[in-house]
Amino acid sequence: MQKKNIAIFVSGSGSNCENLIRYFEGSERIATPLVVSNKPDAYALVRANKLGVPSRVVTKAELNDADVMLPLLQAYGIDFIVLAGFLPLIPTFLIDAYPRRIINIHPALLPKYGGKGMWGHHVHEAVKAAGDAETGMTVHYVTPVCDSGEIIAQYKCAVSPEDTADGIAAKEHELEMRYFPKVVEEVVEKTAK
Repeated sequence: MQKKNIAIFVSGSGSNCENLIRYFEGSERIATPLVVSNKPDAYALVRANKLGVPSRVVTKAELNDADVMLPLLQAYGIDFIVLAGFLPLIPTFLIDAYPRRIINIHPALLPKYGGKGMWGHHVHEAVKAAGDAETGMTVHYVTPVCDSGEIIAQYKCAVSPEDTADGIAAKEHELEMRYFPKVVEEVVEKTAK
């Protein structure tokens, strides 16, 4: 398999971004040569810089401009896009340019707690409010409709009535750290065959 390049799109602190970069360090098959953020103050950019990975901040207008995004991704030879806590919707031209090669992580068991406004702590608060006995993470392909793409993998954890939203978040985050890079690797290797 020829080496494949992943662009990691982020909006926040970047723990998943750093986890992905570290996971693929030294890999002969997969590299992470670019981090893209819509927020200039995203801590993910600091993490990328410390790990020697180039980053680029894009405005909403730039994200939605094919004449900006496609040349940027082509300049880094990007084969796949991984959303690791990236909040804006991905424009259709990118989905068309990278069919079944844009992957998102969601902090719930989709289709539950997906869609507009369901990100980060909002999801864990909703799980707590509903009294669910389990939660988890979902990795899915990106489509033009938020959180509605084909599910690639899901991992579950138990939720007890004593768990706070923060406790639920911590349990779910452990799943992300353990499984997300492996799922990305499997998708890239399967698609590249």
